Formats: sequence, structure tokens, C-alpha cells
Amino acid sequence: MLTTSTTKVLEPGELDAALAVLDRDPVANAFVAARVQVAGLDPWRLGGEMWGWYAEGRLESLCYAGANLVPICAGPEAVRAFADRARRSGRRCSSIVGPAPATTELWSLLEPHWGPAREVRPHQPLMVTRSMPAGIEPDPFVRRVRKDEMEVIMPACVAMFTEEVGVSPLAGDGGLLYQARVAELVGSGRSFARIEDGRVVFKAEIGAATDRACQIQGVWVAPEHRGRGLSVTGMAAVLGHALREVSPVVSLYVNDYNTAARASYRRVGFEEVGAFMSVLF
Repeated sequence: MLTTSTTKVLEPGELDAALAVLDRDPVANAFVAARVQVAGLDPWRLGGEMWGWYAEGRLESLCYAGANLVPICAGPEAVRAFADRARRSGRRCSSIVGPAPATTELWSLLEPHWGPAREVRPHQPLMVTRSMPAGIEPDPFVRRVRKDEMEVIMPACVAMFTEEVGVSPLAGDGGLLYQARVAELVGSGRSFARIEDGRVVFKAEIGAATDRACQIQGVWVAPEHRGRGLSVTGMAAVLGHALREVSPVVSLYVNDYNTAARASYRRVGFEEVGAFMSVLF
């Protein structure tokens, strides 16, 4: 029996307890919650391990350890325990991302062992809305991307990723994993775009979805079409789909230095409710 505090890899039978922790903050935890709801806690299906921190035998905090390292509902003691486990395991992730307070502390403990990072983004506003904006007409040309349009959407996805992250998603495995992820979003009907003459003008995806909250990601406007307000009307269109079909709360997080994007999101009704932090390797 577990006593005091300890950490271990969660077992499949602890799914309900893990979901209860994730449900404490359905907006901030949407990314991990969506994966767990689909895949459970089996590491092979989940794409990584789910670490748990227990106090007096009760599961209190989580840390997803896969392609990303994500602290979840983690206070200082849990963060220290997760950092110790991560340090002993060695770095296997390409980024650390999560709510800014816990992620800041986690990185401060891991940086002496894992650093330097390629880039640290210490403050990424987390924005939320629960309704459609007044006075903004959604772009009627933004629609779901069809399964037979993978060759059309992929160049835009690669351009967005490279611009946002600073490296191409085609590096390493030639883009097989990234292409599979794009295909998953297209196949599930969560990829949206405005396409003109066979080229993507605007795109965005509902990247994580639960019945409590969903998260929009991958927002991109082709460079030659920027400055025309397409991000506002396009986001309004995607937001409409998200609110009608997915969940009552829609979120996203954005780099604090991207003032144009933040202004566009505010025009669509998003409000800042917190902040994420990302450490990129």
C-alpha cells in the first residue's frame, strides 16, 4: 500500500482516477485528456507513459511523458518528484509544455541536466471563449478538409509548423509521423481550411477535443494573404464548428510576442485566462 508520497507509472486500471485529475481543469488539460479518453493508459496506445504522484495513497498529480513532457495539476512537491524521475529516465521528449507555473519549476530543475534548450517560450497566453462573437461574420468559404485533399493541406501544415516551431516536421523520419497526425485530423473532420485554386489560404484544426473543452491549433494564413482579416473570419468559422459540434468551451494558446494573432483572437471573443510555457529541444 502506498503511503506518504511517491511516483509511479499509472496502470490501465487507474483510468478513472487519472480522468478525475484531468477533469479538475478541463481547459488546460484538454490535450492530455483527449489522448487518455481515446487511448486509455496503455503506454503503447497512449504514445508515452503517464506518471502519477500520490499523497497518502491518493493520486493527486500527473505527468504525461511522451513526445512532450506535460505536468498536470502539479504542485511544487509533485513537480520535484516528476523532475527527478525525468532526470533519471533521460530526455526522450522534444518539448516540455504545460501551465506556466509548474512548467517553469520543472524546467528549472531539469535545465542543469537537459539544457540548453533550443528555445524557451516562458509566457504563452491561454485564451478561452464560450460563445460566437457579435458582429463578426464567419468566412463562408472555410470548410472541412476532405480526405482526398491531403496533398493540398500538407504544404500549408508544414509551412505553419516550420514557421511556428522553427524546424521542419519533415526532418528525422521524413515527416511520416507528422503526416499521420495531419491525416488523423482530416479523417476525424477536425481540419478546416479556405482553399482557392488548389492552394490553402487559411487553415486551422481542432487539435484536442473532449466533451468538456477543445483546443484550436495550427492557425495559419498564407503570407501573401495576410493583412486582409482572414484570420478573424476564418477563426469565427472554425469556432462555430467547435461550439456546435465538439464542446461548450473552446481554447487556444499563443506566443505572447505574436501581437497580431492575439488581437485577432480577441476580436473573435477569446479572453486570456492563464498562460502556458513551452521548452523546445
